[in-house]
Amino acid sequence: MFRLQSSKVLAVDMTGDAVKAKNGSMVAYDGDMAFKKLSGGGEGLRGMVTRRLTGEQMTLMEVKGHGTCFFADRASEINLVSLQGDKLYVESSNLLATDGGLRTGTSFTGLRGASQGNGLFTTTIEGHGQAAIMSDGPAVLLRVSPQYPLTVDPGAYVAHQGNVRQSFQSGVSFRTFMGEGGGEAFQIRFEGDGLVYVQPSERNTVAGDV
Repeated sequence: MFRLQSSKVLAVDMTGDAVKAKNGSMVAYDGDMAFKKLSGGGEGLRGMVTRRLTGEQMTLMEVKGHGTCFFADRASEINLVSLQGDKLYVESSNLLATDGGLRTGTSFTGLRGASQGNGLFTTTIEGHGQAAIMSDGPAVLLRVSPQYPLTVDPGAYVAHQGNVRQSFQSGVSFRTFMGEGGGEAFQIRFEGDGLVYVQPSERNTVAGDV
């Protein structure tokens, strides 16, 4: 029931079911819709406490009804991800919407979160259904294989899925080598078998200039 009206607008066709979406991201709807703000990322009191302790912020709303609802956020590019019982790890700021039946939570990710100043945790989405994630510019989908690990700038990371291990390592970007500054003091290394979503624009991080 998720489809792209354009690369920057998500359309969700609903027949009495519900979706969870980033609070305030509804831009239009036709039909009969009801909106309800969710606490703790839609995970109830336990989720609210967990997210407050971990620093992983996410405010969602539940939309339920009959018709079509349209979502967008700051003209970000939207990417659809289908889950077949697997788990998606995504930065909370990059999550736009999920099927109402998908479970959201938080997961420890080590030092990568500390580099971005948003805690040591990231948001997880699990189950069967669709999710819509956002990126600053069209997202690039990169494969990680046992033969070819992947290293990503923390500011460009959006999400990942599959049997992937991640670690945090010191390093500098090519821009730093060229004397332009702005390089990240740390990088994320992915190993295993899976997919990593990266955006062609870096968010500000706390890793700092090298």
